[in-house]
Amino acid sequence: MLFMTTPRPLTARHQALLEQLEELFLAEGFASFTLDDLAARLRCSKSTLYALADSKEQLAVTVVSRFFHNAASRIERRVAGEDDPRKVIGRYFEGISEELGVASEQFITDVAGTAATRTIYESRAREAARRIREFLAEGARIGVFRDVHTELVAQMVSLVIESIQTGELRSRVRVTDAEAFAGLRDLLLEGVMRDGSRR
Repeated sequence: MLFMTTPRPLTARHQALLEQLEELFLAEGFASFTLDDLAARLRCSKSTLYALADSKEQLAVTVVSRFFHNAASRIERRVAGEDDPRKVIGRYFEGISEELGVASEQFITDVAGTAATRTIYESRAREAARRIREFLAEGARIGVFRDVHTELVAQMVSLVIESIQTGELRSRVRVTDAEAFAGLRDLLLEGVMRDGSRR
């Protein structure tokens, strides 16, 4: 389950502030900011920020959780109603790449470097691996994918996702997380596709 703080009733003003914080964090990260910095950048009081969360760390958790939750929802809408597992996997990874494509390297670094926000990313990585396992199983069932060891492939994909999430892959190969997910998609589809089933 996605790690989240206890929801608080939010006014329209608070919702707008969360949107501004998300835009700021995605562009510049969050670890270096103090609450005073954030209040100045958003032109609000610290008490207004405390209405969103009890501390800067909890504010980061709230914003990061919001981003990944909304991103996951958009990705699921992207694949909803599509019956062809080849297209589903393609759209799923395209969605991940696009969603992470708006995040700066500093944002991803800060997410991975803070225990509470890293938990959110890890949770989403596990969920992505679970969904890919389902897509592979369905593709094998209807005969468009080779009858591979679905659990093995899913775990291999999970390990790659974990290396993306931790920044290890990024440190070895100078690619963004979005580019890494796009490459994983291509590798996965080429590996499991039956001859004659490519479109």
